[in-house]
Amino acid sequence: MSTLQGYIDRRVLLVLQDGRTIVGVLSGFDQRSDIILSQCKERIYSMDDPVEEVPLGLYLVKGDQILLIGEMDEAQDNAVDLSTIRADPIAPIRY
Repeated sequence: MSTLQGYIDRRVLLVLQDGRTIVGVLSGFDQRSDIILSQCKERIYSMDDPVEEVPLGLYLVKGDQILLIGEMDEAQDNAVDLSTIRADPIAPIRY
């Protein structure tokens, strides 16, 4: 849990159990690893269309839905042209 403290006010990427990819600034978290993101966007991947970014604004993600969280390099992320990327969406995780 304390490892999330170092990500506060930094841009992070989350991959959720349902396969969604969420990008935003980590604003806070609690003891259950519930995450609060600001300036949040969902990135939707497709093999047929470019990456679509859907603005979400302030967003709360339950900790038990998070598969992966990692800090993003903003300079590298801004350098990528999302309109040229085609990728299969991540399949949902089923237990």
